[in-house]
Amino acid sequence: MRGFINYFIKYPIAANLLMFGLLIMGGLSLLQMKSTFFPETPSRNIFIQVIYPGASPEEVEEGIVDKIEENLKGLTGVERYTSVSSENSGTITVEVLKGYDTDIILQDVKNEVDRVSSFPTGMEPPVIYKQEQLGRAISFALTGQGVNLGALKTAARQVEDELLAIEGISKVEMSGFPDEEIEIAFREADLQAYGLTFQEAAEAVRRTNVDITGGTVKGLNEELLLRARNKEYYADGLKDIVIKTTPTGGTVRLSQVATVRDRWADQPNRGFLDGMPSVRIDVQNTLEEDMLSITDKVKEYLENFNAENATIQAKVISDASITLRQRMATLQENGIMGFIIVAVLLAVFLHWRLAFWVALSIPISFAGMFIVASALDVTLNVISLFGMIIVIGILVDDGIVIGENIYSYHEKGLPRTKAALNGTVDVLGAVFAAILTTVIAFSSFFFIDGRLGDIFREMAIVVIFSLIFSLVEGAIILPTHIAHSKALDKDVKPNKVQRSFDWLMNFLRDTLYAPVLAWTMRFKFLTLSICVAVLFLSIGLVGGGFVLTTVFPTIERDEVDITVQLPAGSPESRTMEILDRIEAASQRVNERMSDELFGDGRSLVTRIEKALGPTTYQGSLEVALLPGEERGDIDVRTVQNAIREEVGVVEEAEILSYGGNSFFGKPVSVSLVGNNIEELEKATADMKAELEQMAELTDVVDSNQEGLREINISLKDKARYLGLDLQDIVGQVRSAFFGAEAQRLQRGEDEVRVWLRYGEDSRRSLADLNNMRIRLADGSQFPVSEIVNLEPQRGVIAINHTNGMREVKVEADIATNAVSVTDINATVAEEIIPAVLANYPGVTTVPDGQVRDQMKTSASLMIVLPVVLGLMFFVVALTFRSAGQAAILFSLLPFGLIGVILGHWLMGKPISMFSGLGMIALVGVIVNDGLVFIATYNDNIRGGMPMMDALNDAGRSRFRPILLTTLTTFAGLAPLLLETSRQAQFLIPMAISVAFGLLASTLVLLLLLPALIVLLNRSRVGIKRITTGKKYEYHEVEPAYRELGEDGIDHDKPIGISKVES
Repeated sequence: MRGFINYFIKYPIAANLLMFGLLIMGGLSLLQMKSTFFPETPSRNIFIQVIYPGASPEEVEEGIVDKIEENLKGLTGVERYTSVSSENSGTITVEVLKGYDTDIILQDVKNEVDRVSSFPTGMEPPVIYKQEQLGRAISFALTGQGVNLGALKTAARQVEDELLAIEGISKVEMSGFPDEEIEIAFREADLQAYGLTFQEAAEAVRRTNVDITGGTVKGLNEELLLRARNKEYYADGLKDIVIKTTPTGGTVRLSQVATVRDRWADQPNRGFLDGMPSVRIDVQNTLEEDMLSITDKVKEYLENFNAENATIQAKVISDASITLRQRMATLQENGIMGFIIVAVLLAVFLHWRLAFWVALSIPISFAGMFIVASALDVTLNVISLFGMIIVIGILVDDGIVIGENIYSYHEKGLPRTKAALNGTVDVLGAVFAAILTTVIAFSSFFFIDGRLGDIFREMAIVVIFSLIFSLVEGAIILPTHIAHSKALDKDVKPNKVQRSFDWLMNFLRDTLYAPVLAWTMRFKFLTLSICVAVLFLSIGLVGGGFVLTTVFPTIERDEVDITVQLPAGSPESRTMEILDRIEAASQRVNERMSDELFGDGRSLVTRIEKALGPTTYQGSLEVALLPGEERGDIDVRTVQNAIREEVGVVEEAEILSYGGNSFFGKPVSVSLVGNNIEELEKATADMKAELEQMAELTDVVDSNQEGLREINISLKDKARYLGLDLQDIVGQVRSAFFGAEAQRLQRGEDEVRVWLRYGEDSRRSLADLNNMRIRLADGSQFPVSEIVNLEPQRGVIAINHTNGMREVKVEADIATNAVSVTDINATVAEEIIPAVLANYPGVTTVPDGQVRDQMKTSASLMIVLPVVLGLMFFVVALTFRSAGQAAILFSLLPFGLIGVILGHWLMGKPISMFSGLGMIALVGVIVNDGLVFIATYNDNIRGGMPMMDALNDAGRSRFRPILLTTLTTFAGLAPLLLETSRQAQFLIPMAISVAFGLLASTLVLLLLLPALIVLLNRSRVGIKRITTGKKYEYHEVEPAYRELGEDGIDHDKPIGISKVES
């Protein structure tokens, strides 16, 4: 290695070529990196979707879902499977374990579904697919005053086609309108008059409305294709279809017995924007597409669209690129500001030319990192940029160590090149070990389970490869530049600013630190006791509620999401009345708060989007606010609570929740599972009642909502006498009231179904059902009321399963941010859940929501952290060749909590999982500084210094670089810590842990570490005296002293490097 480094110092052209090569290739790689909001995470979800028209949730569960789930049991590589059975459909979600190939598991799942022996008649084939990772790039709505839904849909289809024709856009989704269908509505009297059944009419439509070929006629001169072109695609073309002939030769056409019309399906899928009907269009980006590029193209298209269309206008609802650009700009500004502050600090504490070469390690290291990151498909996102901000201060640390060591060798009289070589090689081992320990610390992010592990993987890549390239830069490029620059010139005098800071640094070191260092070395037990006491007092701040804790930080949003659910079966008109009431209340709140906040006519609310569906009794509103930076101290929860108060109590609403799910789910989520349905329902009611009693919680809801009223059909004796069975009767009832599907027609891009059923006026009441005629094989007819019993009962909206067992989820939001989510969840887990389940032995709970993610992350950390700390300990012990010194260094790690806790207290932020990840990053920095401190102490021992002098000199000599490392790292993060924009809020807890944890750790490192070294030394002396009976000098028991030969020279060091020789 010495010869390798010497080659670059001797031939600086090689170092410069390496530097420019890294910068050029890194720049090109940076240009090729895509921009995304969050890191692109691998898909680990597989969906099985089934459609069973007209079926109840119970029918879907028993006939389909239960059968599939039975085959999924024990499938290798599956973490869990959940399902939702609802009216007409069911969805099973299979979650794949981390480390397994999702494509292989997908094939296994398909095989298990194929093994199901039978599915109900009328069910469509299951659709099985892997979740595609898509990001919502931009959403907009088409709307116009007085424009009907049909015109909006036609325009939306045109927009969809034109957007898909633009290069780089491949995913466009539309919503806000029901499916189109053709309804053939029969009248019971006409069916009876002509002796028709639904099945006969449907078959007539299928046979007549066709477009088929009949082969070819091969003549002598030409070949003729035989074809029947008789397919009609609209209602008017179907009216003249002959469905029956009379004995007299007459014909009965469809229009004689039914009303045929084109219509929207009975699906309450409607959208409204600021009170006008609208169609929503979402443009998404795949993993291969660049979000910023897509949004720019869409906005350019919409600008032209609005210019060319007067009646229908496109209004952007959400634009992810705005938030992404804001967050990236915020982080870039913070990063640049941090870099400038770091460079200024280096310039004032070091010679400015030396500081320049040290600071140059930042762009060189980043350039090398970009090369690798681009190859590993890392994107430019808020997490990767944050990793760059964190590592800025760490990158210059090793440059400071090497640069100062080269400077000190040159001060002793060595020539430039010799000083550069010896100064680099002298500390390279410690620098390598320091970087390796930091790399090991950040490598733990690769093995964290849960969504946090997926998100922070890219940050680990950024930090690790930046550090690796900083080692290359520090070992090869930096010494070359220092050796051949004017940074070592004797005639260069520091300027006034540098002299002032030199005086300040010397004052801090010699006047303040040196006496305190001597005191801590003398009163070592008292020093240790004080540090431990401060640590426990800091922990007490958390226990006493002065510092709040939460699972995941609250990420401020710019929307209030309101969800409404009325009793199942409520008409569409009533749901719309409630939605209109909430919309009006939101507008009143907006007027009042806008006047208070601005008073100049500006509006706090930018838009109100209203949607009806997916059922007639469900709906939602999204109240969009001005960006956080433009609305002062008004946060989303304040607006949310104001709207809740303005709306008041809606007695008939089964669910009325304000707010929405965060990225990590609801703060409080309890999943109750069990196959005893009665116990499960009672446990759900008790759990919900307990959570509603907690003042800290609001919007407590459960997933076990009552469904539509059902009419249970059972046979009377007369039906059995007539030879009828339930299948015959229910089949005819289903055709009349739900409908019999005759055909599916492809009308452009829409698949249009042709339904035969009673008209709306003939299927509105139980009387209509009672009067319906059931037809027998001999043509006789009997009213429903004569052959079956009709018993009303209540079903459920949806049936949830977890791993094959019935599940009911109870969720709640926090009423205010001034509560500890961790404490609330602890109360729920330790007090409420045991009390509820004690009464229901057939019911258990499974983790869900934020708690489940926390448990997954914590469980993986329990495995990863001991391994990571063990590897770091191994590296440090191998470097020191002393397990004792490694042990006292690692004993400092818990004291980093002092800064972490106090930092969150000072900044008014709760401690979260993000804070914990910051602590992991902090470990690498602490070990880095401590390693070089102890390495300097060992070098002093090898140099022949007495033990206390060696330790005192190590503290004084390492004071400057350790303080510089702390200041540069803190300075790099300071702009982010002071950032008030919402774009940076979710990253601040992690930055607090690193920045404030490092401040506290620096004091502990400079004061407690020397005391611990003295304690360890005295322990060794005592043990030696007891075991050998001899008296030892303090320095004689140190590992570094034992490595010396009889001549007092460390033979493990290169000749000419030992301090004894110099």
